[in-house]
Amino acid sequence: MDRNIRTVDDVLKLLDGLFAPDADRWTTDGADWWDGFYTDRSKPVPFFVAKPDENLASYVDRGLITPGRALDLGCGPGRNALHLAALGFQVDAVDLSPTAITWAEERAREAGADIRFHCGDAFALTGTELTGPYDLIYDSGCFHHLPPHRRISYRALLDRALAPGGHLGLTCFASGAMGSELPDVAFYREPGLGGGLAYTPEALRWIFSDLEEVELRRMRDELPESSYYGVPFLWAGLFRRGV
Repeated sequence: MDRNIRTVDDVLKLLDGLFAPDADRWTTDGADWWDGFYTDRSKPVPFFVAKPDENLASYVDRGLITPGRALDLGCGPGRNALHLAALGFQVDAVDLSPTAITWAEERAREAGADIRFHCGDAFALTGTELTGPYDLIYDSGCFHHLPPHRRISYRALLDRALAPGGHLGLTCFASGAMGSELPDVAFYREPGLGGGLAYTPEALRWIFSDLEEVELRRMRDELPESSYYGVPFLWAGLFRRGV
């Protein structure tokens, strides 16, 4: 007889276990899937390009964020981490995939960038390797791969790691454009995330209602010759924590 649910973490792990192993994209057990995704660097994946997000570049250009300590969540091959480091940020970057981290480290060496890369679960590493406080936490496409219950972990990470007055920058699937629009409960009846969850602006504002909205818009569609990455099926949001 198991009676081992005592804490919120116990409940979250129980809910993680409702999903089939091949549906996991958010715990260390999902690292193998992401390794397979990043192994072939020649795949025509839009965000494999060595370009930063257009919205991230825009935040800096307009003075909405200024250099400080930054955490890149789900950094992949490191394109946004590299951009932040080039602008003078002190950057920690984390990803589940050892293959992605290896690629990002290669890019950083080629650029002469000083970035601290971490391989593992950002939720588990917060407070140990990812000590914060960070003036910027930036997430390009990580949030929409979380099951609904892990929004609790995400908000807890922000509570622990985001500095007072710091910013959360986020891109995620936009409803009506990409991602699953099933209600939250549906993911537990037929466990699987369908490639990622779509969000409405209202849902994002509710989830991050303890933060001040600075900007929430669609990403600009950037042409191949652009210096920046941008696709219109993503929301780009910037939120600020109170002082």
